[in-house]
Amino acid sequence: MPVTVVGSIAFDAVKTPFGERERMLGGSAVHFALAASFFEEVRVVGPIGDDFGNEHLRALQRRGVVIDDIERVAGGRTFFWRGVYGWDLNDRQTLDTQLGVFAEFAPKLSAGSRETEVLFLANIQPELQRQVRAQCAGARFVALDSMNFWIETARDSLVAAISEVDCVILNDAELRQLTEEPSFLLAARKVRGWGPSVVVAKQGEYGAAMVTDEGFFALPAFPLETVVDPTGAGDCFAGGFVGYVAAHRDAPLDHELLCRAMAYGTALASYNVEEFGTERIQRLSSEEISDRVAELSRITRFIEKPLPLRR
Repeated sequence: MPVTVVGSIAFDAVKTPFGERERMLGGSAVHFALAASFFEEVRVVGPIGDDFGNEHLRALQRRGVVIDDIERVAGGRTFFWRGVYGWDLNDRQTLDTQLGVFAEFAPKLSAGSRETEVLFLANIQPELQRQVRAQCAGARFVALDSMNFWIETARDSLVAAISEVDCVILNDAELRQLTEEPSFLLAARKVRGWGPSVVVAKQGEYGAAMVTDEGFFALPAFPLETVVDPTGAGDCFAGGFVGYVAAHRDAPLDHELLCRAMAYGTALASYNVEEFGTERIQRLSSEEISDRVAELSRITRFIEKPLPLRR
């Protein structure tokens, strides 16, 4: 099933203990689309400025991403973010944010994007997420991401947007902040009470956890020796997760399928952090993804051998 993603297309400037980059390709829609494109056709909806070169568009096109709904705003500047990471790569400091054309973003969806069966509402203003959701009324599976800024400034609108989707994908701290609950399980229960049947917590270097109608599932992050830049890893995870769901049009959307989707999201996120920005994902092969999912399966499996315990 084709996937539509609505979100930011950006330039990022990032510094980590392992190097730095200026004006590298980024944005939630870009990271998501590159990851999801390994499973299905992806249509990207978002704005860019005059400074966004054709070479950046070609990075998406090489993966078969449909760019018809990327809007170039004459005279505008592309969204720009600058941040720095310390040795704890779960924690980052934002140094500069320039909204540029994203400040006046009003999503314009073509007929092809509106008719999507799978929709991902990346981190944008909640009212815009609701507007896009209304335009894609026939979507079979809709997932949503957000961030602490919207929780703090537009919570009621965000809760309303969440009530209209099937799946919420947030980091665990955001879920606790949103629900004012101390644990992921309690937070997931409250979010599911608002409408979604699937709640996923991104947990950075600790992996991800999920609650569905059928129960709980969690995976660790894939163990890596090389971690360079975590920017976009959460969106790559979402791209792998949602893309896997989209590729299984005829399969029941059950707990088992969603668990496998978690594994593919985890694998794609692990490749993303090995280099800066989209550098590693742009060179990634489907064989590498399959190999990492197989290894993830191997290292997370154990066979129970009951042992009489001392009383």
